[in-house]
Amino acid sequence: MSVRKTITAALATAFFAAPALAGGITIEDAYARSSGPTAKTGAAFFIIRNDTDQDDRLIGARSDVAKKTELHTHIHGENGVMQMRRDEDGFPVPAHGTHQLKRGGDHVMLMGLKKPLKDGEIVPIVLVFEKAGELAIEVPVDLERMPEGGMGEMKMDGMKMGDGEMKTGN
Repeated sequence: MSVRKTITAALATAFFAAPALAGGITIEDAYARSSGPTAKTGAAFFIIRNDTDQDDRLIGARSDVAKKTELHTHIHGENGVMQMRRDEDGFPVPAHGTHQLKRGGDHVMLMGLKKPLKDGEIVPIVLVFEKAGELAIEVPVDLERMPEGGMGEMKMDGMKMGDGEMKTGN
């Protein structure tokens, strides 16, 4: 990556990393990524903070950058194989608590990307909460960000999709 692109990406990330707030819900440390320039899928990760006295739940998401936007989670499937699945129930966010969307866990899945995700660009996403309602956020693409805890790179190109379920492998 050139120095100019690196600086542009860093500035965009810093500018858009500011928390988004609606109805007592704050979105922090948001970023989006895909596994490469030809990937047909991407994902968004962030921390949801609930500063209200009521539990809430993220129940949906939508974005114009993909044909389909869903809430996904990872589960241990048969034979110890990790499976990515659509989460129909959404993600709980306790009163005065947080819920983290991260690699290898809960996340917003962007399927059927209309164009490649490029470092430093912005992905608009509308989050839908059970009580707080809709919250429009702008998520910077950060293809260089390493996962927390040194976890290996998550490959999304080789996943199989069908009936709201994604499986890794052949």
